[in-house]
Amino acid sequence: MARASDPTPAPTFKHKLRVPKARRGPARVFLGTRKGIFRIDVDERREEFSLLDPSHLGCTAYHVVADPRDRRYVLAAIRTPEGRPTVLVSEDGGERWVESSRPPAFGQSATGDPSLWERTVNQVFWLTPGHASEYRTWYCGSSPKGLFRSTDGGYTWSPVAGLHRSPSFDEWTAPGTDSTPDGPKLHSVLVDPRTPDRLLLAMSESGVLESVDGGDTWSRLPDECDAGADPHALSMNLTNPDVLWLQSHFGVYRMDLDAAREWRRVGPRDRRGRFHDAGFPIVVHPADPDMAWIMPMDDSEAWSRTPRDGRAAVWRTTDGGASWESLSTPSAPAPAARIAGERAASAAESCTCSHAKILAYTALADRKSTRLNSSHANIS
Repeated sequence: MARASDPTPAPTFKHKLRVPKARRGPARVFLGTRKGIFRIDVDERREEFSLLDPSHLGCTAYHVVADPRDRRYVLAAIRTPEGRPTVLVSEDGGERWVESSRPPAFGQSATGDPSLWERTVNQVFWLTPGHASEYRTWYCGSSPKGLFRSTDGGYTWSPVAGLHRSPSFDEWTAPGTDSTPDGPKLHSVLVDPRTPDRLLLAMSESGVLESVDGGDTWSRLPDECDAGADPHALSMNLTNPDVLWLQSHFGVYRMDLDAAREWRRVGPRDRRGRFHDAGFPIVVHPADPDMAWIMPMDDSEAWSRTPRDGRAAVWRTTDGGASWESLSTPSAPAPAARIAGERAASAAESCTCSHAKILAYTALADRKSTRLNSSHANIS
């Protein structure tokens, strides 16, 4: 049997999927903040935003995700004021919440060496709904790095044994090898919409991993240019899932899984040809693999974690990264704001309303305020 770290031949899948059906009517946006969970109702035209009463004030909400298979179900990854990491489940669109009866927790190390692995979940950091054919399945990523699966809608969780017991797992995630300021993260868990067997995930300072057998074995994607050395956010196009976009510590990259499987740097440049594409969030248009949104940060200093020139802006490409345009407006926060988006601070609807628009939401948050920007692009 091949080692988990050996390259895995790419299986053959149907190349493209249908464009998602237009979703009509109003929508609801969920924001996870250091202060709790906030909800924003949006009208049918995606022009009016109404802030509702928050819930779980005092909790840190790392990720809040509505289930696209049934939007009544919403899961939230939180840390309680007492410091307890857990998952909340709502079956009525976020009106009422129930805590998981068995939150994510680690098992034994693959090597059995307690000096390497007596890990305790510090943050439940990322949530991803499972494949459409696995109605109640969810995945979550944690800090320290771990991957967990629920098959009952988020009420109980178990480690994904194929990853945690991999001979390479302790090497990939050994304590002390990740300098992420608020702790090492496993994030950006992606499920190929064509099959539940293909999973991808990103780990801070540990690269991008792929499984083609439902999580039983894992391999690291090629990384000759340091693109995946410190991934901040990984995104997949829904109609052509072989197209991956990566926002890393070093810039914006793209990979075609059914082609050369090489990361190509495609971020925005200045007039001198220098890249200015460091950042955290990235969103890909669900129907157009060449359209993506990012929120660049200032990379002129030692990671100030503030936007370039102090002015927050969302940038968009419509040609696979060959060119970019800023979507900032005169009403954008002033330079003194110095705010920036985190890696899970953006999301996109699959399709919206009768105008066939795609609405990309980006939450810009600092410790004193929370703002919401939106950018529109037509679906052809």
